Amino acid sequence: MTSTVTLKGNPVTIAGDFPKVGQTAPDFQLANAKRELQSLADYAGKRKVLNIFPSVDTPTCATSVRTFNKRAAEVPNTAVLCISADLPFAQSRFCGAEGLENVVTLSTFRDTAKFSKDYGVQIADSSLAGLTARAVVVLDENNKVLHSELVSEIANEPDYDAALAVL
Repeated sequence: MTSTVTLKGNPVTIAGDFPKVGQTAPDFQLANAKRELQSLADYAGKRKVLNIFPSVDTPTCATSVRTFNKRAAEVPNTAVLCISADLPFAQSRFCGAEGLENVVTLSTFRDTAKFSKDYGVQIADSSLAGLTARAVVVLDENNKVLHSELVSEIANEPDYDAALAVL
C-alpha cells in the first residue's frame, strides 16, 4: 500500500502499511546505541512512543527528539524510542551533545526496508528515498496502537499533545 505526504509542498510517495489505532504493532529488530538489536519485547510492560523521522541531523527531527525527551520525563512507565536511519554513532553524538537522557535511539541501518515497510513510513521517491517519513506511533503495554500520525508534511513537527494525551 502507498500513501502520499509532502516535502516542502512537493508530493512524496510513502510505501508500506501504516499502523492504525487498535491494531497490534509489528515487531522490529533495530540497533541501539551499542549496535545491539532490540525489539518491542525489550520494552515489555511499558507504553511506547515511536518517534520516527528521516534524520536527527535536520532541524525538525532534532526538535522532535528534544521535545519528546523533555515531555517523556513527565510520563511514567513509558519509553520514547526515536527511530531513524542514522547510524547509532550519529544518534549517540546528538543525544550526548544535547544532554538527552529520556529517550532511546534506535537505528534502522541494518534493516531499513523491513521496518519502514512494516510501519508504512518508507520514503519511496524524492531526495529522501530510502529514509523514513515523519510519524508517531503510540503503543500500550501490549503493543496495541493507541495513536498513529503520519505527518502530512515531512518538514513539520508531529502533534505532541495528541500523541501524549493517549498515555
